[in-house]
Amino acid sequence: MTNQIPPAASRLERILAYMVAGVVGLSILAFLAVILGTAAGAGADNGFGQGVWPAVLALPLFGLPLGFVLIIVLMVLSGMRRAREARQNKE
Repeated sequence: MTNQIPPAASRLERILAYMVAGVVGLSILAFLAVILGTAAGAGADNGFGQGVWPAVLALPLFGLPLGFVLIIVLMVLSGMRRAREARQNKE
């Protein structure tokens, strides 16, 4: 019986995975904060233009596309690693 142990992901792949989780998670939390802030009345009379709100409003605008790009990079790196391993096992 062969022992099929999946190879561990590289350090770069783990870092990218944690970056995706962090950026997308923080963007979703910022999105929920805007929803809750609007429900609480923070948006009235330009309330979102002061304090920390401009950064909270901008975070999903940049974080979600960045997360998407990081996911694509992670998929490409993972595919390249798997192709290299398949080529080595074939020989």
